[in-house]
Amino acid sequence: MKQLITLDDLQDFDALIEEMVALKKQPFAHTALGRNKTLGVLFFNPSLRTRISTQKAAQNLGMHTIVMNFNNEGWALEFEDGVLMNGTTSEHIKEAAGVLSQYFDVLAVRAFASLEDKQKDRAEIVLRSFAKYASIPIINLESATAHPLQALADALTIKTFQKTARPKVVLSWAPHPKALPQAVANSFVRMMHRMDAEFVITHPEGYALDPEITKEATILYDQKQAFEGADFIYTKNWSSFEQYGQILRTDDTWKVSATKMKWTNNAYFMHCLPVRRNVVVDQDVLESPQALILEQANNRTFSAQAILKKFLDEA
Repeated sequence: MKQLITLDDLQDFDALIEEMVALKKQPFAHTALGRNKTLGVLFFNPSLRTRISTQKAAQNLGMHTIVMNFNNEGWALEFEDGVLMNGTTSEHIKEAAGVLSQYFDVLAVRAFASLEDKQKDRAEIVLRSFAKYASIPIINLESATAHPLQALADALTIKTFQKTARPKVVLSWAPHPKALPQAVANSFVRMMHRMDAEFVITHPEGYALDPEITKEATILYDQKQAFEGADFIYTKNWSSFEQYGQILRTDDTWKVSATKMKWTNNAYFMHCLPVRRNVVVDQDVLESPQALILEQANNRTFSAQAILKKFLDEA
């Protein structure tokens, strides 16, 4: 494996989850593996869990880490080939990726969607340009359309807490005052396609995700119907895919509440964080024993560590 842009880059999903389980039990079992190796981490957008968990994962493997907030500290990059660079861009991705490949052994990049041009966002220009021109492995720390490390952490969370062999898992849209990308939801759907579970997506009309990703997933526009009998409720906002980047509604009808959680089979509540309390979900749900949000955040270390270990093993 040369890169992790989406979960489709993984060849053995189940084996990777088992690796995460093992690493969580013994996080320092492979500290010699990354000795004298360096992870470069480039952030084009803000972060809390991704930034810290990725560095911690690398350090658990004995790696050094160097973090750069690229938008504030780096030169403006040009991604088009053959362009006359007499405008605002100062450095071409070919040189930037080539230079970073000499400094690092693995490179991790975070670059969000613009939510302005669907085709450009779907092309994943930033991530795929680094993957094209770098000679070292590339890890997606959330891009325009994908957040694979979050989905892997979510898979570990579900595996840890599932009470039945085939749980019912619901991905529910929720309101948000800002336009958010589909990255987390997309990767969660990709992950659930690989899990043995009854999977349901529920959202208002107008908020369908990319049909190339959802494929044959069950989609319901009735949140109560979707929640009935659920073992896990995963809540996340995303802006419209069809009317790209737009917010079509802001009412609280789809907010998750304790009353709605009673429709379920005493389901666990999941969210990737950060979460807007009492907008996306009521505070009492977040503070209930069924909330797994901190466990998900903790598992981010082991999803990153498993991917890093895989790259180091294959080096």
